[in-house]
Amino acid sequence: MAADKECVFCKIVAGEIPCEKIWENDRFSAFLDINPVNPGHFLLVLKRHVDYFFDLSDAEYKEVFEIARKLQGPLKRATNAKRVGLVMEGVAIPHAHLHLVPVFKANDIDPCKSRPGSSSEMKAMAMKIRYEIGKESLKGRLI
Repeated sequence: MAADKECVFCKIVAGEIPCEKIWENDRFSAFLDINPVNPGHFLLVLKRHVDYFFDLSDAEYKEVFEIARKLQGPLKRATNAKRVGLVMEGVAIPHAHLHLVPVFKANDIDPCKSRPGSSSEMKAMAMKIRYEIGKESLKGRLI
């Protein structure tokens, strides 16, 4: 798996930067965003470095959305969210990824609302989401 030595997400995937992982398989990793819009906001990241989301292979593109669909239920239950929103941007960190954000009301997915998450908040939220993922038969590893 090719990595970009300067890419933050490649460093997280390689274990060089700590994170609160909630799930992974051999191609993707899901971990909490350190500046969540709402508690539970996490990223679903391709492990191999691909700069632009639309450069994913057809199989990777389908798989990332299949995984997002499976992970949204546990996230929704863990946070009591009304819905889970998806955001794909990749400008701040040019590495293919999706943001899964718990949504409680209109305009909840506003990146201007993001704030740094405390370590204790993130650990507690990661545990809740992992617990909910554990209730389902998702291929991959709970962290």
